[in-house]
Amino acid sequence: MPRLATENTLRSFALALDAGADGLELDVHATRDGVVVVHHDPALPDGTVIAASAAADVLDREITPGVRVPTLVELCDMVCGRAELFVEVKGEGIESLVLAALHEYEGGYAIHSFDHALIARMHALAPALRLGVLFEDRAPDLPALLGRTGARDVWPHAPLVTPALVTQAHAMGARVIPWTINTSVEAQRLAALGVDALCGDDVRMLE
Repeated sequence: MPRLATENTLRSFALALDAGADGLELDVHATRDGVVVVHHDPALPDGTVIAASAAADVLDREITPGVRVPTLVELCDMVCGRAELFVEVKGEGIESLVLAALHEYEGGYAIHSFDHALIARMHALAPALRLGVLFEDRAPDLPALLGRTGARDVWPHAPLVTPALVTQAHAMGARVIPWTINTSVEAQRLAALGVDALCGDDVRMLE
């Protein structure tokens, strides 16, 4: 719930759960020593680069007063199976680390990324894993993209969602999850098209 608490923090995710969210979308990177942390950008607000830093250094820093970066394992422990986790992998070469961090999670989870080659590598590592592909500027050739990556979730930027895209994705057994939906008008438009979920900043607006 980024409108109420700093995004990608335990407080923000707890507020989303309290508001009735049945899925949580989050971003992950990994520290130099292999700890997967939940944060949107590759660097903290003070400029600390996550991939170049030890976990102890990253986890000790406040990103806002009194708020620190959580690890993926900490988030899994807090959610405790109450929601499906939609994990966007942003760090490079961290596929195995992410899978290990999610291994003990008690609920459902899926992984997605703008890095379609990374999704293909994850499919090779774990063929049964639910994977997704993000795209923003134009709709891709879905049959080719899903075939190449093994993805079964399609994450289009909301303006790209058309009846044809939804129909084609569903025909291939893929879920359609548009982002970022922050108006009730857009939510209603997309729901009428038959999308499978909506990703936004305030779950209360999507009720």
